[in-house]
Amino acid sequence: MNLSNELKKYSFLESAKRVAENLNLPVYLIGGFVRDIILNRKRVDIDFLIVGDGDLFAREFAGELGAKNVVTYKTFGTAHFEYENLNFEFVAARKESYQRDSRKPKITEGTFKDDINRRDFTINTLAVSVNKKDFGELIDTYDGLKDINNKIIKTPLDPMITFNDDPLRILRAYRFASQLNFSVDESINIAANKLKDRLDIISQERITDEFLKILASPKPSIGLKLLYDSGVMEIIFPEIANLAGVDQRNDYHHKDVFLHTCEVVDNISSKTENVWLRFAALVHDIAKPQTKRFVEDTGWTFHGHEELGAKMMKSLFRRMKLPFNKLHYVEKLIRLHLRPIALAKDEVTDSAVRRLIVSADDDLEDLITFCRADITSKNPTKVSMYLQNYNNVMKKVIDVKEKDELSAFQSPVKGETIMEVCNLKPSKKVGEIKKAIEDAILDCKIGNNYEEAYEYLIKIKDDFI
Repeated sequence: MNLSNELKKYSFLESAKRVAENLNLPVYLIGGFVRDIILNRKRVDIDFLIVGDGDLFAREFAGELGAKNVVTYKTFGTAHFEYENLNFEFVAARKESYQRDSRKPKITEGTFKDDINRRDFTINTLAVSVNKKDFGELIDTYDGLKDINNKIIKTPLDPMITFNDDPLRILRAYRFASQLNFSVDESINIAANKLKDRLDIISQERITDEFLKILASPKPSIGLKLLYDSGVMEIIFPEIANLAGVDQRNDYHHKDVFLHTCEVVDNISSKTENVWLRFAALVHDIAKPQTKRFVEDTGWTFHGHEELGAKMMKSLFRRMKLPFNKLHYVEKLIRLHLRPIALAKDEVTDSAVRRLIVSADDDLEDLITFCRADITSKNPTKVSMYLQNYNNVMKKVIDVKEKDELSAFQSPVKGETIMEVCNLKPSKKVGEIKKAIEDAILDCKIGNNYEEAYEYLIKIKDDFI
């Protein structure tokens, strides 16, 4: 198979071919770039395999293009530079050998076949010649093209060897399946289950990066279910694994929270690429196992799971090395995810709507998007009713916003004024008085202005001092 016609749109390859000819070096496009050409996927990372001096080829190629800032890593025989918003990576053909306690390989010079053998999955073993004599010729050592056509992830070698060498490849297998909507060969699931404890040699940052890539994929449930079914989820995110299962008692049963969560994540992923909104959807019911109770004549309850779930986030973010600047956003969405549906009743007060607007602040639209995604009933009538309820909530929100000035809401009377009037030092008491003023505004007892808020402070201060 020759891909020269598909490569014509990449004008830089003419320069690569010329440099390869001048240096008399066998050069190939390799891995993900070739895979994505076949799949017609856009890609900005372009990998070259050089049988020989990869650094020399990279420098000469960069000079031909007029690119600067070539970075070389002699220890690994790799180089990198950017050109016209593309990332060029270069690797010299090599062999790898691994120690039991590290995923960092010992590297020695190798042949083209040695380099292909070390690749993680057959779909990433495809290579295309950049050489003048056979430019565009596809080299398919492990039937990678067949596996792409069959939409399946396989390893070129025994997955027990592949995963034992580098356990991160377990997560990469499921990430590719999720990104490409592929299945995985059963041998991969078996090896993943047997070797899942090997993930303890992988840094948390790398594990989290692969997990977030699964969450950012078009249909995250593919990767999430593979992680659960293989037992890997128990290792990397036990709180999510614990959501699975259904209990039944006296004709009452509750739906499997893990499967419900997968549906919610897929629903919201069809509406947004915001991975942190998707993450909030993933963890919104994370505290249900701890709050599950059976009440006679009522059934299963999960009272307070939204508050406990929000409180669990800080330690979870710390353990998973997630960015703390996203913590408050995720906490807020978990804490508020039951509130909007409660406001769908006809008799709901402006005060209740006002409190939701203030609590959600700039994230109100995201909250409603999430709440819509949380509808997973199989009953079309129920789904239609719930969606209409959220439409009603948003109408009420708009009506209240038109009447009020609630953007960036906070007490018109600041803490300094409260301390001066009440002769207080910075303390919890100051916050309590400030909240009382804010509650009075939200309940329409006073207007949202300094004069009425100050007058209300004078009126209530003796109740707190």
